[in-house]
Amino acid sequence: MIEVEICANSVQSAINAEKGGADRIELCQNLNEGGTTPSYAAIKYCAEKLSLKTMVLIRPRPGDFCYNDAEYEAIKNDVLMCRQLGAHGVVVGFLDKNLDIDTKRTAEIVKLARPMEVTFHRAFDRCRDWRTALEQIIECGCDRILTSGQRKTAPEGADNLREIQKLAKGRIKILAGSGVNSQNVADLIRTTGVSEVHSSCKHTIVNPQKTNIEESSKYNETDLEEVQRLVLATKRSSEN
Repeated sequence: MIEVEICANSVQSAINAEKGGADRIELCQNLNEGGTTPSYAAIKYCAEKLSLKTMVLIRPRPGDFCYNDAEYEAIKNDVLMCRQLGAHGVVVGFLDKNLDIDTKRTAEIVKLARPMEVTFHRAFDRCRDWRTALEQIIECGCDRILTSGQRKTAPEGADNLREIQKLAKGRIKILAGSGVNSQNVADLIRTTGVSEVHSSCKHTIVNPQKTNIEESSKYNETDLEEVQRLVLATKRSSEN
C-alpha cells in the first residue's frame, strides 16, 4: 500500500489532510520559505486530536542546512519537545560546509528522537554526492528520505528517484515529494517504484474581510478536495 504524506502548514491544513484520508502529515509553518518549525501548540493539537501520524519539521530558519552551535541546541530542544508532546516523528536535515551529510549530528538526533521516527528531508537534494549520502543516512539510522530526486520536482527527478529506490534496497523508505499532485502521482509511482508520496495539496484562501493591505487577506492552506483526489489516485495506482 502506498502511503500519502501531506505537508501541512497549519492546524487547519492538518485537519483537511486527515479528512482527505492522508496517512500522515509533515507539520510545519512558513511554507513559502521552505518550511520552518511549527508552534508547540500546533504540534500538541495535531498529536492529540488527529488520528493520522504527525511528523514535525525541525528547521529553525530558512536558508541552508549548516547550523551553528546555538541553532543546533535549539533543534535538539525542539526534538525533545516533540517527543514530550506525543509527535510520531521529526523531519530534519544536516549538511556541512562542503555539502556532505553531517553524519555526527544526524546520528545524534536519531538517537535523541527515539522512539519517534526520523525523516531526512530535502537537504538530501542539495548534497554533493547523493549515492554516498544515501549510505550515510542509512548508517545514521534514519527511517526515510524525502527527496525530489535531485531535481526541482519529483516528476522531473523520476529517473533519479527510481535509481535511489533501487539502491536503497528496502533499507530505508524513499518518500517522493515536490510537485506531486493528483494528476501525476500514479505515473510517478509507476515510474519510480516508491512506496510513499508527499504533497502540500495547497491552494490560496482569500479572506472575505476587506483590508487596506491586499496580501494580508490571502494565505495558503491544504485543499481538502485535492487531498481526496490524491489519495484516490494513489490507491488506484497500488491496485493496478
